[in-house]
Amino acid sequence: MYYNKVEISCVDTSKLKVLSEKEKRELLNIIRTGSKEEAKKAREKMINGNLRLVLSVIQRFVNRGENPDDLFQVGVIGLIKAIDNFDPTLDVRFSTYGVPMVCGELRRYLRDNNSVRVSRSMRDTAYHAMQVKEELTNKNGKEPTVEEIAQVLAVPKENVVLALEAIVEPVSLYEPVFSEGNDTIYVMDQVGDTVDDNDWLDEIAIKEAIRRLSDREKKILSLRYFKGKTQMEVATEIGISQAQVSRIEKGALDSIKREI
Repeated sequence: MYYNKVEISCVDTSKLKVLSEKEKRELLNIIRTGSKEEAKKAREKMINGNLRLVLSVIQRFVNRGENPDDLFQVGVIGLIKAIDNFDPTLDVRFSTYGVPMVCGELRRYLRDNNSVRVSRSMRDTAYHAMQVKEELTNKNGKEPTVEEIAQVLAVPKENVVLALEAIVEPVSLYEPVFSEGNDTIYVMDQVGDTVDDNDWLDEIAIKEAIRRLSDREKKILSLRYFKGKTQMEVATEIGISQAQVSRIEKGALDSIKREI
């Protein structure tokens, strides 16, 4: 499956092939068990076959004013780390593991290159506070209060709180907090939201719109958005072309939009 040409980091995305889940598994097994030369070739194919995943992830970060080429290169680093650390024996799709890894690499890059930087003195205070906290915990058998840490450091307790908060790494909404089999719970799944009457009405309208779709349309949307399969994977499972899947999917989504 190929896409319209888009140049990014000197990569012609129209020539990027998307790997099936089976192909990914085979390449990952070769990387782990094959000869040095076989593993090297498989690793290269695995990287090239997942560049579309990197492209999809960096779309979440492009509105921060960063160069897309830089984000893409950083994302590829995250992809490589995911490939090197992924355990193919687990019943988990590679993308489920790879997306948070790429997001994490991008977050670190944006944090380290952020114009708002934590001062050296505040960092020193934070690190000293953590050392004191560990020492007092070991000595007293319980976690010390902020006041106790501040007393040892001879600084106001407000400084300790601000310093510790300043070095906390931001958590992505796509950070996995639990994973078992193919079911992964992300931070965003546990973030509460205010629900009003309009939310309930929207939900009812969407359900009604989906109910009016044909069985084939429902199946394709289910495979694409609930099972996370690519259009090519859906086409193979249903027995139609990828172009037909794309057309039916677009028609179904347009129908839902008109209904609501």
